[in-house]
Amino acid sequence: MENPHILHFFTPTKNASPFDVNMALDAGFDAVVPYTNVVLDDIVGLTQDAIFSRGPKGVKRTGIFLGGRELDLSTDMLEAARRAMVPPFEASVFADPSGAYTTAAAMVAAVEKALKPNVASLAGLKVVVFGGTGPVGACAAMLAAGAGARATVCSHVSVERAQAVATMCSTRYGQQVAAARAGDRDERRRLAADADVILATGKAGVQLLDRSDLAQAKSLLVAADVNAVPPEGIEGVGVMHNAVPLEAGSGRAVGIGALAIGNVKYKVQRGLFESMIRTEKPLYLDFRDAFARARELLA
Repeated sequence: MENPHILHFFTPTKNASPFDVNMALDAGFDAVVPYTNVVLDDIVGLTQDAIFSRGPKGVKRTGIFLGGRELDLSTDMLEAARRAMVPPFEASVFADPSGAYTTAAAMVAAVEKALKPNVASLAGLKVVVFGGTGPVGACAAMLAAGAGARATVCSHVSVERAQAVATMCSTRYGQQVAAARAGDRDERRRLAADADVILATGKAGVQLLDRSDLAQAKSLLVAADVNAVPPEGIEGVGVMHNAVPLEAGSGRAVGIGALAIGNVKYKVQRGLFESMIRTEKPLYLDFRDAFARARELLA
């Protein structure tokens, strides 16, 4: 009898995400073991405890999943887990804090698909991310920038908060992202008026843009919203919308809603878990791998 596929789930939060546990089991792992309140200094010891107990063959049936909420900490944990490996004792590791990597990847890939056939790619387009200082917004901005867009992250609180995220994107991940404040109607409308693509990645149940804001968006091609809880993050973009025409100022914009994005996110996350099970060589998966998978799914 072969050894079971075991996934060790390390998270700095007090609870492991039930969503992620369900996804891993449905993807084919036989067991998922959560470890909560994990700090960065714990990663090396936990990783080596996981890899040395099963032998070189058994370690291929061992995986590590990194949760949490912070991009920087998730990256640090992924790097720490990689350094802790001692070949041939080496397991695959997948980071997806709060589902931000797979959600952002699905969102940006869905936007790319909606742009075609009229626009070849995101290259040169202005992408404005409202509610962009959280992990999904920051990751979406980096993916858009990496695809050639001129991306801006917006904070409704302060430009300094947005600038902190933009600086992280540049210094840590090498992606140039601009920062802006979107705290009042005039600021929101000014940003919307200049956008080719609008991404809404704010908190659930918070409306970031209304119809009158969209009426100012004279260049808008696509608006995408990850909020599935009423009211809509972008008024007029329904949760089921998948490239549905919008009443925006440009007259040619389409909307992509949370469930359309979520369907892709689900397939991306499941696919990455499945790749950990199938692989003969260890994988180290982050938002770039999630984006590659989302693009494949939507090609």
